Amino acid sequence: MKPPHETARSRGACTFKQQDVTRALRATVAAGIEVQRVEIDKEGRIVLVTGKAPIPENGVQEKSNDWADAK
Repeated sequence: MKPPHETARSRGACTFKQQDVTRALRATVAAGIEVQRVEIDKEGRIVLVTGKAPIPENGVQEKSNDWADAK
């Protein structure tokens, strides 16, 4: 028997494939709908967030950088 640190670990079955996301995006864009972002939840459900982001009153949109904001 192998020691615990040498055993193979499985991540579990992948609940979605990149091809699934690509198909959903292509179908949405082909329908003329603008996609803002793609979210994949823990169960593997693909969520496409659509529509345009609202423009602030000053007319300037700030781009968020989630990586820089996370500390």
